[in-house]
Formats: sequence, structure tokens, C-alpha cells
Amino acid sequence: MRGATHTAAAAGPGPDVRWYGRTAELAVVEELSARVAAGAGGGVVCVTGGPGEGRSTLLARAVRVFPGTAALVAAPGHRVPWSGARALCTALAPSEAAVRRALRVARGPAGLGAALAGLVPGRPALFCLDDLHLWDAHSRAALAATWQEPGPWARRTGWVVSSARHHRLPGPAGTRTVRLGRLGREAARALLGELCPVPPAGPVAERLLDAADGHPGVLAAAVRHLTPAQLSGRAPLPGDVAGGGVLAEVYGGLLGSLPVDGRRLLAVVAAVCGGADGDRGATVGAVLDRAREARVPAEPLDGLVADGLLRRTGGMLGFEDPFLRRAALAGRPSPAGGADGRSPGERHRADRLGPPAAVRARGAAARGRSLLVRGLAALAGGPVMDAHESLLRAAELLGGEAPVEASDARFLAMEAAWAAGDVPACLAALEGARERRGTERDFLDGLRAALTERLDEARTALSRVVALDGASDEPRLLLRAGSAALVLGDTAAAARVHGRALARARAEHRTALLPRALEHLAYAELRAGSHSRAARTAREGLRAAELTGQRNVAAHQHAVLALVASVTDDGAAVVEHAGRALAIARPHGLAQAVTLAEWALARGELGRGLADQAAARLRPLVRPGPRGGHFALRMMVVPCFVEAAVAAGRPAEAREATARYAVWAGLGVDGQAPAQWARCRALLARGEEPARWFGEAVLRHEGAGNDFERARTLLAYGTWLRRRRRPGEARGPLRDALVTFERAAAPGWAERARGELRATGATSGSAADPEAVGELTPQQQRISRLVAQGATNREIAARLGLSPRTVDHHLRGVYARLGIRSRVELPAALGWFDPAGEPAPRRR
Repeated sequence: MRGATHTAAAAGPGPDVRWYGRTAELAVVEELSARVAAGAGGGVVCVTGGPGEGRSTLLARAVRVFPGTAALVAAPGHRVPWSGARALCTALAPSEAAVRRALRVARGPAGLGAALAGLVPGRPALFCLDDLHLWDAHSRAALAATWQEPGPWARRTGWVVSSARHHRLPGPAGTRTVRLGRLGREAARALLGELCPVPPAGPVAERLLDAADGHPGVLAAAVRHLTPAQLSGRAPLPGDVAGGGVLAEVYGGLLGSLPVDGRRLLAVVAAVCGGADGDRGATVGAVLDRAREARVPAEPLDGLVADGLLRRTGGMLGFEDPFLRRAALAGRPSPAGGADGRSPGERHRADRLGPPAAVRARGAAARGRSLLVRGLAALAGGPVMDAHESLLRAAELLGGEAPVEASDARFLAMEAAWAAGDVPACLAALEGARERRGTERDFLDGLRAALTERLDEARTALSRVVALDGASDEPRLLLRAGSAALVLGDTAAAARVHGRALARARAEHRTALLPRALEHLAYAELRAGSHSRAARTAREGLRAAELTGQRNVAAHQHAVLALVASVTDDGAAVVEHAGRALAIARPHGLAQAVTLAEWALARGELGRGLADQAAARLRPLVRPGPRGGHFALRMMVVPCFVEAAVAAGRPAEAREATARYAVWAGLGVDGQAPAQWARCRALLARGEEPARWFGEAVLRHEGAGNDFERARTLLAYGTWLRRRRRPGEARGPLRDALVTFERAAAPGWAERARGELRATGATSGSAADPEAVGELTPQQQRISRLVAQGATNREIAARLGLSPRTVDHHLRGVYARLGIRSRVELPAALGWFDPAGEPAPRRR
């Protein structure tokens, strides 16, 4: 094995510099190192701190003193999937071929832990991962899963990971956090003596210590910016020994990682907060006024606060780190580089419109188009209610001269309000568009009727939209028809029409429209229960959204991926995607994405047996009113909440939600609702009453689509039968559920069904089960016999006078009943051939 140290440059003191004033922090890392070296148990230590406070230096020191195999791995310079895992494997593997083998293992079922164990077999290892918040999502999820793995390898493996102070890492239980801060005066003085190439003169040392204020990175950078003559006192010092050049060296990486608008807004806050004391704070109103004057968007403000870069107390804003304020102020662009701080490419669109005064002079239509551009930008990547206001105002200004553009602006304003979950704002956007004709008028009237719960009127109008616009070749009309189908609850039509919209957008190279088409299609596929398709679409949509800068679309795709991961029981992916969705959706007011992400987290918790936690998370989402979940999703969350509430011992809340859900199920706008309502009733019933409701639920699932939800009902039914000591009756539903979960790539759910099946005394494999064979219907037995003889579905259909689809339906029932996966296993399962292929006596 080649040398296993992969180092990265640190902003603070170099790795050979001794540490001062960090006794407690060093003790935590040294304790982990000693435990790992002795094989007495591993663990994770998270080191957090600001730029230049010594995170990288602490990791480098831990690697240098560890007696076994150690690796220091910096964050890759890009976020290509698995690039972080590749960097870690590269630090340990002896060759590129070994790296590729390790990555194949890491991406497979065995996971990253198995790959690393193969690279350092039987030896204690310490992995130090720098700037983990900059690693790609796949690598971070793989690490989170590795940290949860028990076993001998985990006990002799330690992890020290660093992250920026404002970033929260998903560590396992027992993770210890080391928070680096400023040094005391004497510790800073000792560090200064080691940093200086010549002993500093007394007054010079005091100036440096005062300017750095205990910040080790600022102190080191300030020393590097002085000449030996200045340090010794023979030459005068600059007016500010910790000025813009010093702060740019320490904070340039952090500022450079921010989006352009975030960096510009941070500079505005820094200017408003300036004063003799360095940070006197400022009111939010003053900051917003200054931002408007400077033509700087205020949308990133909530994100800067959420990331910990700004502090908001009541109506006041300030900086957590005064050095960051000074760095942001020093980094403002000069007038020569653009007074508004934008690059030429960013200014291009605004320059075509001219400055605000010129736009106002050009009349209402020009002002309307200016607001339309601003609203589109906010809809794509900013607070959606800001987009709503801009777009409504644009529609008013454009109405006289450009009625088509005005209508589009109103529709987009409605979309913004829909994403925010604001029904009155949706209706306000629709109210001014009554002059339209044809399917556009039908669409607007149908949405108004649906939002005001006049569903018969909504069905009449929206059905015409689905029929007429769904046959169009125009992507915009196809998206409208797909949305109408979703409102009607026709998920199959919605997926089909949105698929056509996507194909047309691709054929016409509509790059900006592509992320939106993928977003709508992923949601339609999710609603239809096609989870693997939804995941593929959402991943493509996420890439398209990131390439075009549509962050709000990206948030929705992350939410869809989180929900899919909650089905496949990929806990790390649920947390990762839900967290990334919420990080955008909450500050931007995307109530729909917030509801989906929180629902995914709750489903993941319920799958891990945390019913109390899941019920508490879901309770606000099913509650009506302004603080509840998104109006279009609230009822869809109820079945999950009822399951969690019943398991958590909160039946009263479950009954209240079920009563509201009964009204929803009766409206006929969700094909799954009647079956799920019956399942809720079964979960709440007592005595033998659940059997009736489970039977009703299974019956209503037939023909409703979404096999995953049907399998969940069958699992709940089989579990209830087993607990009532009726194992023979339980096996059929449990086998059916098992096969469906396996086909849906839901291994966690499949394992639960398999465990319940084993508890009945039955096998879930392909061995013959006489009792199961005896439960086949006469038609299933006839079809099974022909399949075992080698006939195809089409041949069987022709012989029995059935359709191939009906044959396939019967076969799926046979597979579920016998606990097998394919027709290849059928002869052995029936006992007509043994597993080796030899003839066996037929059953009579």
C-alpha cells in the first residue's frame, strides 16, 4: 500500500506549527485516536470553525501523530457524484485499478465501509476528512451509512471531520463536536512568536495582537503581509495591519463560495452595519432600503441568516463574525468593475431594459416586462410570493398593450401562489383573467372551481382541458393539461401528458422549460406510485435545474427524491435530499416542497420504528389553516399520520384526521383515497371489525393503481391476522405484499413482510408449499399448469379466451401466493419439477 496521506492547504497556521490554547480540543481528538489505535472502539469527532481558525491544521496534526494508518482527505474541487469517496479511496489504494475496484464495492450493497475495510484490512485506521460540507451528496450519504455500521472494523476505525461553523453534519449517535474559536491573549502571543521570521518589536506585536483579536488565521496572514523590517520596527506599519488584503486571504474562499447575489447582499449589510465599534447592527428595513437603492436582490437574506453568516434578533441584523463584515465590505466591486457588483453577463438582460428611470419613461408595457423578468427570476430561484407580487403587477401593466403576456404573467403568479400554498393569492391571480376563451378559459374556471371546492364544475371544465390540450404539440399547453389531470386526480393521464410535454421540450431544445417539465412529470409519477420512474425523472430534473440555475425547481426534485428514498428505506438519502429541499424551500416559501420533504422524513422515521417522532412531525402537515401543510397535499399525508398516531398510542388524533379524510375520499378526486380511508378505519377498529375494513380496502385497491399502497394494506392486514393467531389466513396477503415490495425495490418493506411471513411458519422462498398451492383459484391453477409447460402469456390467452393482460394479472397473484418472483421458479414451487430440473410427481 502506498503512503496514505492526502493533504490540503489550510488557511491558518501550517501543519508544523505547534498549537496554543487548544488543550480541550486536542484532548477530544487524542482520546479518539488512542481508542482507535488500541482497537477499543471508534467513533466520529466533528470539528467546526470559521475560516482560518485551524480546522485543517487540527486534522493534519491528528494524522501526523496517529500510530496506525491515517489519511487526510481534502474536499474535491467539484461535486461530481462519488468524487469525495474516490478521493478517500485514492488516499488508501496502491493503484488506480485498486481505486476503481474499491469504488465498485462502495457503490454496491456492501457500501463504502466494506470498500475501506478492504483497503486497510485488520489495521486501526484514522480518516480525517476536511471541509465535509463541500463534499458531494452521494459521498456524504455513503459516509453517514458507514458511520452507522456496527462490527469489528467500525471499532478500530476513527473519523475526524471538519465543517464550516454554520453547517450541520448528520453524525451518528455519540458524535462529539469540537468548536474552534478565538485564542486567548497569551496563546495568541505564543503563536505570534512562532509565526514571525524575526522577533517582533514590542509595539508591533501589540498592534498585531490587537488587530487579530485572537483569530489565528488573521494573525498568520497579517504576519505574512509584513516585511522583516516592519516586524522588527525599522519600517512603519501599514495603517491597518489586518486590512483588506489580509481578510481576502482568510475569507476569500468563503465569500467566493456564495452565490453572486448573496455576496452582494452581504456587502450591503456590511455597509449598513458599519460604525466605530465595527458592527453596530442595523434594522432589516434599513438593509432592504439600501439593497433597493443599490439594485441588489434581497432574496438571499433568509439563507444568509440560516447559514449563520448573519445574526437576526427581532428586527435587527448583524454579523456573527466582525472579520467577515470587514471582508465583505472590502470585497465590494469598484465602480470600474460594475457599480452594481454584477458581471457583464448578469447585467446583459437588465441593460437591455435600461435603468429604472428610463424604463419608467418608456411606458406601462416596458415597466410590465421589467417586472415580468424580475418575477420569473424570483419564481425560478427566490421567494415565490415576491414572484407573485411582481407577476401580478406585470399583468396589470401589460393588460392593455400585451394581453397574451399579461395572461401568462397571471398564470405564473398563480403558480407562485400554488407553490406557496396560498389559496387566496391563487384566486387573486386567476380573478383578472376572465376575458380568455377556449381551453384557457376552461382551465382558469376549473382551477377557480377546484380551489373553492365546487368539484362538479371543476371536473367539467378541466376534463375538456385534458382532452383538448392533451392532444396538442405545444409544451406549454401540454403542461397545462397535465396540471389539470393532477387536479382531477387522474395520475395516469397526468404522467402520460407530462411525458409528451417533456418530449416536445427536448425536441424543440427548450432548455429553460426542461426543468419545469421534468418537475411536473416526476410529481405525476410519484402520485401514480411509479417510484423508480419518479426517481429517474427527478434526478434528471435536478441536473437540469442546477445547470439553468432554477433553485426552486431543484428543491422540489430533492423533495421527490426524499419521498422515493423513504419507500426504498434509504435513510441516508432521505435525510440528505429532504435537508437540501428544506434549505431552499423554507426561506423561499415553497410550502409544497416543505410538505413533501417533511412527509419523507416522517415516513423514514416510521420505517425505523420511531412512531412518536413521525406522528409529531406529521401532525402540523394534516392540520388545516395557515400553519398547516400545503392545501393540495394535506389529505394525502393523512393515511401516514393515522398509521403513525395509532402506533404511537394517539388514537383520538388519528380518529379526528380519519373523519376529515372520509369527506375527502368521498369527493372522488383521488383514486387511492377510498382504499386508504378503509385502511385507516381498519387500523382504528377493535375486535373482529378490522377484518371487514381491511377486506374493503383490498377490494378498493383493485383497479386504483399504485401497487405499493396496495401492498402496504396487505402487509397491515396480514400482520393483524397473524397477531389474531390466524397464520393460515395471513400467509396469502403477506406473500402478495412481499412480492410487490420486491418488485418496487423497497427492501425495507419487503423485509418487514418477510419477517411477518416467517412468523406465520411459512417460507418466503421458492420451495413448494402445499397449503399455498391449494389456495390457488381454478383459473390460477390452469394458467400455472400452462406456464409450467412452457407456454407464453399470449399463447395462454389465446387458449383460454383471455387477454394477455388478464393472464399477467392472474400470474402476479400466483407469484404472490407462492412467494416466488418469476415463471422460472413456478415448476419447482408447484412441485412438478424439483429445483434441479428433474421431473417430480404431480400433485393430485
